[in-house]
Order: sequence, then structure tokens, then C-alpha cells
Amino acid sequence: MKPVGPIPAGYGALGGELAIAGRTASALVAEAGRTPLFVYSRAHLDARMAELRAALPNRVGMNYAVKANPHPAVIAHMAPLVDGFDIASAGELALCVAAGIDPVRISFAGPGKRDDELEAAITAGVTLNCESEGEGARALAIGQRLGKAPRIAIRVNPSFVMTGSGMKMGGGAKPFGIDAERVPMLARAIIAQGAEWRGLHIFTGSQTLGAEAIIEAQANVLALAAELAEAIGHGLPKLNMGGGLGIPYFPGDVAVDLPRVGAALAERVAHLPLALQQTELCMELGRYLVGEAGVYLTRIIDRKESHGVTFLVTDGGLHHQLAASGNFGTVVRRNYPSAIATHYGAEPTEEVNIVGCLCTPLDRLADNAMMPRAEVGDLVAVFCAGAYGATASPSAFLGHGPAAEMLV
Repeated sequence: MKPVGPIPAGYGALGGELAIAGRTASALVAEAGRTPLFVYSRAHLDARMAELRAALPNRVGMNYAVKANPHPAVIAHMAPLVDGFDIASAGELALCVAAGIDPVRISFAGPGKRDDELEAAITAGVTLNCESEGEGARALAIGQRLGKAPRIAIRVNPSFVMTGSGMKMGGGAKPFGIDAERVPMLARAIIAQGAEWRGLHIFTGSQTLGAEAIIEAQANVLALAAELAEAIGHGLPKLNMGGGLGIPYFPGDVAVDLPRVGAALAERVAHLPLALQQTELCMELGRYLVGEAGVYLTRIIDRKESHGVTFLVTDGGLHHQLAASGNFGTVVRRNYPSAIATHYGAEPTEEVNIVGCLCTPLDRLADNAMMPRAEVGDLVAVFCAGAYGATASPSAFLGHGPAAEMLV
């Protein structure tokens, strides 16, 4: 037997079924008209933002990293809850603009911005998080051609990393950002050539559950930002401190001690170096805001046995939930939180493998998991599906197409 990960708080049962926003999984599937289906919960989004606002100092703003979940309804719901939006493409810019978000609230990161993307961002008034000297030169040239000063911040590749992070975004040779020692010269050049100077973006890692690692990284980011601001010789309008807060996916994972992180950050903010005392501070969070708000519902279309092992074959799989299948950077596959949605809360009675519909042995949603007995037609729920699910998975693989999505 292999245990499944911890189901996030806030999900209950109604009539023996998983309930989301007071509605059963079956009712939500009926409204969507099909499975597989991603369901995103407004109540979970609101609760997470309220927790963050209560725990973090008022001085620190909150940006939503759109790449975590760019579903238009999610973006629109987050608009009044957060202070800004971080995008990674012109496509995400278009989604934000369509949701009525003021481009002044948007910053654009990514190591491979095309000229047409730079032009769209400069025209709209988006802040560019510049990732190289070459990108800076291209942005300035495009701004000159347009007759509009680009709004430019610099993304820094720091020498340190966030310990314990699932994905390290700084330290050593990286395609992201500009090595810290080269930042002051580039910043002075950008300012001298007429750009609107918007500050620094320092992102060190993601999916970290350890409070001490997050606290240490934030202290390092603030210290480096102050050092760079002094070397640049200009005020630092804004500092994007990155995020990195993780969510529990697997057995044994423990949620971030957010009050502890918030208390330590409040202490740092109360004693900022002189170079940062007028700086606007923000954190950039994606997964932490939306990950636990999503549930992936997929229907069992076959129940079969092979060499004494029971397989529940669903109409979903890795083409929608690549991470849950263990094929999105996981070295050893572990089970995401999952359940039989149509027998939610029932006692587990059998050990099963839950697999998808694709003709590859990589298509697995749960291995050797204890579940209530399920039959053809029952629904499987995979939790923690609100981030890096629908758009981070190969939905075109084998031609099954994308899943439906809804915000409730």
C-alpha cells in the first residue's frame, strides 16, 4: 500500500459525495456536461488571501503569478484580492487585459521575451523584469521607436538559493535574471537612457514548506536589494521579493508555518536598511494562492484486474494532471491527495491503481492506494489541482483534448 497525500482543509461531504462550494461533484460534472473537469473554489481563494493578509505585514503587497492558473475566471476573481499580477508571456498579458486589469499593476518576467512581446508590454505600460543586458537594449530601442519610455525593473540572479525549494531559481549559472554583480552597471545605463526605473525582482526558489528556509531567503533578498540599491545610486521604487511558499502534496508534508514567516518578515520590515525605507515591497505567489483551491474530477470508465492488481481506468490522466502523474520534476513518484468523489468519506476497502486513458505506463494518478470500492461511472477526485494543472500538462497528447474548467 502507498498512502495518498493530505486532502486540503475546506472540503466536505454532501449526501456521501465530495462537496465543493456546497455542491456535489456529480452536480458540478452535470453542469459542465462532461469529465474530466477542473473545479476551482472561490471560497478557498478568498480564505487563502485572508490568511496571507492577516499573517504578513501591511507594508508587503501581494502579486499573483498568473502562470500558476491563467483561467480567465480565476484571474478576474483575483483582481480585487491582490495588489499586482506577474505574467510570463504576451498571451498572459492579453488574458489580464481582457479581465480589465490595469497594465500598471502588471510585471512581465521570463528569459525569452520576443520583440513583439516587449512592444506589447511597453505599449500597454507593463513593467518589464529585464533578464539580460541584451533584453534591456532591445526594450530601450523599441521604446525609442514607439516614443514611449519603457518601465523596467531588473531580475537579479542572486548567488544564494532558497534551501529546501522544489525548484531553485537562483544561485550559480541560470537562464533567469542577471548575475548580481552586473546589475548596478545595467541599472545605471537603463536609467541614463531614459527608461522609467522600477526596481528589482529577486526570486530564489519555489515550493518550499520550511519556515526557516523562507525566512532566511527573505532576509537574504532584502540584504542584497539594499546592497544593490546603494551600488546603483538611485532610489529603489519597488522590490519583488519572489515567493516560494509551498503547499503539501505528499504524505508527510506539513503546511508552511505562515504566522512564523509573517512575524519574521514584519521584524525585518520594521528595521529596513536606509536604502529600502521608501521602497514598495511585494511577494509574488502563484501555487500558494490557488493550488489547494482546485480539484480535478475524472470518471471511471473501466475496472479491471491484472495479475491480481485492480486498476481503475479513468477518462483523465497526465495530459491534464502531469504533476499528479509524477512526470513534472518528481524523482520518486508519490501519490497526490485523491479520493473516490462519489463515495467521499467512506471507509477504504481495497487497494487500487488509478490510471488514465492514455496508452503509456506513465499515465498514473494513484499507485497502490486504499480506496472505497468504486465502479464504472464513479468519480475520482485529485486535489491540489488548482496550480500547474490544465495549462502545465500536455493536453494535446494523443488527441484527447483539454479538460473543462469552472470557478464555483
